[in-house]
Amino acid sequence: MHTFAGRTAVVTGAASGLGLALASACLARGMNVVLADIDPAALEAAMATMPPARALAVPTDVSEARSVAALAEHARRRFGAIHLLANNAGVAPMGSLEDSTIADWQWAIGVNLMGLVHGLKAFLPGMRAHGEAAHVLNTASVAGLLAPGGMAVYNTTKHAVVALSETLLHELQEDRVPIGVSVLCPAWFPSRLAEGDRMRPAGLQNREPVGAARKATEARLAAAAAAGRLSAQDIATIALDGVAANAFIILPHERIRSAIEGRFADIIACKSPRDPLARPAG
Repeated sequence: MHTFAGRTAVVTGAASGLGLALASACLARGMNVVLADIDPAALEAAMATMPPARALAVPTDVSEARSVAALAEHARRRFGAIHLLANNAGVAPMGSLEDSTIADWQWAIGVNLMGLVHGLKAFLPGMRAHGEAAHVLNTASVAGLLAPGGMAVYNTTKHAVVALSETLLHELQEDRVPIGVSVLCPAWFPSRLAEGDRMRPAGLQNREPVGAARKATEARLAAAAAAGRLSAQDIATIALDGVAANAFIILPHERIRSAIEGRFADIIACKSPRDPLARPAG
């Protein structure tokens, strides 16, 4: 999708962090934008920074198919054809497989994976029907290409995002429809992702205290995010440049490429992949 001006984007998880940066970047390129988020107060605050004629806010729970279907209807009624679907909403429960609860799995799968599925089901038919150039941008993570310890739930759901995105890419190419697919795989950067528990549904709250190992992992990753060299705005710009170039994998953080190369080299050599977050021995 080479042309942005005059077209319409839908961005989930748009009230803060990368989602808000993506929405703002779309506006800067001349697009209309529909902002979707589960947090109504944050969504209202985000809308206060947007031009009312070109932006629409729709409170949305991406884990619920009916909520996403309603989002699609609101978007179409306001702006007509949708050209860019940014499936960006995500949550990040941390912890090892043993530390992770069933509630963690249900929450993350509902948002990180089923949220993407619901978005595709709600918007792809319309994008196919209008016949204009369009694009799907799915936010994964380098955790969709690497699998460090202490991140069992997050790694699994983000690998699923990459796999589903690649499958969709092949299917759309086979059908010869003008819809591109990109999967955004940033490393850690300053965002509110680690604060996602504030919007966790009541029925999926953890009833037991978080263990020390899990807290240590969360602290280490929070420090890595805070030290990130790229901002959400930087990553949003790189993402839209990738959409314009019809890139499939978008890797904003150059420094992570060697770890990805090492992981796949280990796999091809039938060796156990190295943990990119493991501390060196000694």
